[in-house]
Amino acid sequence: MISTANYPARKFGVRSAMPTGMALKLCPHLTLLPGRFDAYKEASNHIREIFSRYTSRIEPLSLDEAYLDVTDSVHCHGSATLIAQEIRQTIFSELQLTASAGVAPVKFLAKIASDMNKPNGQFVITPAEVPAFLQTLPLAKIPGVGKVSAAKLEAMGLRTCGDVQKCDLVMLLKRFGKFGRILWERSQGIDERDVNSERLRKSVGVERTMAEDIHHWSECEAIIERLYPELERRLAKVKPDLLIARQGVKLKFDDFQQTTQEHVWPRLNKADLIATARKTWDERRGGRGVRLVGLHVTLLDPQMERQLVLGL
Repeated sequence: MISTANYPARKFGVRSAMPTGMALKLCPHLTLLPGRFDAYKEASNHIREIFSRYTSRIEPLSLDEAYLDVTDSVHCHGSATLIAQEIRQTIFSELQLTASAGVAPVKFLAKIASDMNKPNGQFVITPAEVPAFLQTLPLAKIPGVGKVSAAKLEAMGLRTCGDVQKCDLVMLLKRFGKFGRILWERSQGIDERDVNSERLRKSVGVERTMAEDIHHWSECEAIIERLYPELERRLAKVKPDLLIARQGVKLKFDDFQQTTQEHVWPRLNKADLIATARKTWDERRGGRGVRLVGLHVTLLDPQMERQLVLGL
């Protein structure tokens, strides 16, 4: 399984979570390298230390991605743009690694901006520029809006945030539920989530949104077989002993409704996940197409884990 791909490989269609055999068919001269997670973790810790020189409000998302709130920072005369530029230069100077950055007033726009000038660039959206930026922003760029969702929205005449701004919120809520509210808020530039520097990781998950809805259990099972090794790798990064509280599956249907099913389980177990998914598929699908399959585990509460270790 491909963990990640550099930009030259991506030009051939190679993507993360792709089976190696498929990647080699797309790019026969592909160079495969083993993962070096210890080195990645060391670099990640160094980068986190660089962030901390500018602010204590850091919300890690992964080994190589984080939100920073520099609202109250005195560095670079308080300029978020200059801070981002200086952090990128420092990362390259100390680690010989390039970095991209997005600067914006709210989290989801900062995330979008961070993808605008990759690799090794940055993009700034000032508060004054937000309305014009959103008018033409494709809905597919909003985190959480996948290809299938974007296609369904476009079929309704909704392609950009500007299109959604003209919609009635009540209609979106009736049509899409919670997703409709998030879509409406993001299209208005609303994202009230704070940068949470004290967030404890409560779960680990992996999911796949299909280019086309699936209708047969064999297709779902094949996706789970491909997702499971990635879930195992992600869990091992945060819980090497693989101890968990629960594990479960998620299915999202072609009408944007979704369902989850969990079991109390002490360790990650593929057979149980497949059995749970099959039960969910048979009992809750109701003939609908499935557009997303996900696997997740809920981590043990630290207090509970200490009690288990102490044998209380």
